[in-house]
Amino acid sequence: MSVSATHLSPEPPWRIGLDSARRLVLPGLVLVSAAAALVTSYYHVEPVRAALGRVAAFRLECGWWFSAAAQATFGGLIPFLYLHLHPATRAAHPARHAVFFVAFWAYKGIEVDALYRLQAAVFGDSPALSCVLPKMLVDQLLYNGLWAAPLAVLIYAWKDAGFRWTEPRADLGAPRWYYRRVLPVMIAVWAVWVPGVCCIYALPLPLQIPVNSLVNCFWVILFSLMTARDRAA
Repeated sequence: MSVSATHLSPEPPWRIGLDSARRLVLPGLVLVSAAAALVTSYYHVEPVRAALGRVAAFRLECGWWFSAAAQATFGGLIPFLYLHLHPATRAAHPARHAVFFVAFWAYKGIEVDALYRLQAAVFGDSPALSCVLPKMLVDQLLYNGLWAAPLAVLIYAWKDAGFRWTEPRADLGAPRWYYRRVLPVMIAVWAVWVPGVCCIYALPLPLQIPVNSLVNCFWVILFSLMTARDRAA
C-alpha cells in the first residue's frame, strides 16, 4: 500500500482524513469491485483460474525476487511515470525521484510478502471469513497502523523535503506527530484497503502479492493525485 505526508491545515486531522475518505469512496469502490470480481472469477471461472494459476506458479518459482520486482514496477515505476507526466503532479515528481520510488517499493514488496507468509502460517491459507477477518485486522490495525503508515509518512516527508532530514526530524519531534500526520492518512487508507485486503486474503498465498501489486498501482496514483489537489487548494 502507498501513503503521503498530509499538509498542514487548520482543520482537525481526523476531519482531513474523513474528507479524503469521502473523496475516495467512488474511485475506491471501483477499485475494490475490480478486485472482488477477480477473486470471484478465480473461484468460479476456469480460464481465469488457469491463468492465475500460471501467475502463482511463476511467483513461487521466483520467490522473494518476484515480490520485490512486482512492487517496484507496479507500486513504484508505473505510478511514478504517471505522476511525472501528469501536469498536476509533474513538478512534485522530477525524474530523479524515480530511483526513490523503485527502491522504496522494492523493499515494501519484500516486507509485505513476509507479512503475508507470516499471516498464512498463523491463521492458515483459506478464503473462509474466520481466516480472512483476523488477517485484515492484523494488517490494517497492527502492521499498517503501527509500522507501515508511520514509516511511509516519514519517508515520503523526507523525499518531499529534498531528501534532507532537518524538516521531517523537526516535525517528528513536534507534539502529536502521529495524530497530525498519520491519522488522516490511516482514515483515508482504511476506506479502500479494509475491503481491498479482504479480497487479497481471500486468494491463495501465491496470488496475494501479484494482486496486491495491481491494486497498489492504482492506489498510489489515486492517492497522489488527491494529495496534489489538496496542496494546490
